[in-house]
Amino acid sequence: MPDIFFDGWGNIVSIAVTAPLVYLAIIAFIRLSGKRSTSQMNNFDWIVTVAMGSLVGSLLVIEDVTLAEAVFAIGLLMGLQYLFTLGAARFDWVERIIKSRPTLLFDGDFRRSAMREERITESEISAAVRENGLNRLSDVRWVVLESDASFSVVPRQTDHQQSDLIGLLDAHTTRKT
Repeated sequence: MPDIFFDGWGNIVSIAVTAPLVYLAIIAFIRLSGKRSTSQMNNFDWIVTVAMGSLVGSLLVIEDVTLAEAVFAIGLLMGLQYLFTLGAARFDWVERIIKSRPTLLFDGDFRRSAMREERITESEISAAVRENGLNRLSDVRWVVLESDASFSVVPRQTDHQQSDLIGLLDAHTTRKT
């Protein structure tokens, strides 16, 4: 039976040496790529983060993965993230590919079809309203699910029209459903 609890110091020493090095490399890449790498994540950012974690895990526990290979792969992912976010900032079509659009979930009434599509419950919307210091849904003009899965709550007393949201939201969310 193989030793599943301990099979020698070689792997432990290897992990002890490579983990701090890859940690420093990740810090360097994140500093180079900017605050976007660690901000609230949209789907694209989450995918890159999970892939980086997988690469680090593979480096630490799979002998066939070298430090140079893992650092190169992490750098490549961070570079792709940088290029895609740069493209999204400059070209609407790139942004549409990598980011979801905000979705209007509440406009005086719950927008049930949008809520079903986004898998959001009334209690989640109510919690977002309370987190924004409002006690009643009647005090709320809009609740928007943002691209990073956070909620924006716009109080009723603000001077905005629904037309202010058009262009920001998915087409289906601007009509009552």
